[in-house]
Amino acid sequence: MAYHPQKREDGLRDGTLRQLFRDEIKKSYEEYVEQMGREAAEAAPHFQDALNEILAGGRRLF
Repeated sequence: MAYHPQKREDGLRDGTLRQLFRDEIKKSYEEYVEQMGREAAEAAPHFQDALNEILAGGRRLF
């Protein structure tokens, strides 16, 4: 996601961050579930927290 800084800036500005990064987020979540296991991945908001911190720049968008 850091590979597309302008795309990220545009998404933050326009409120379209989720849509712009939909495929990347989905792929990342699938990898996260694969590594953590579905039960552990769904039991805590770590993935969502990371999206908010890293992709959304600390805003609660996810």
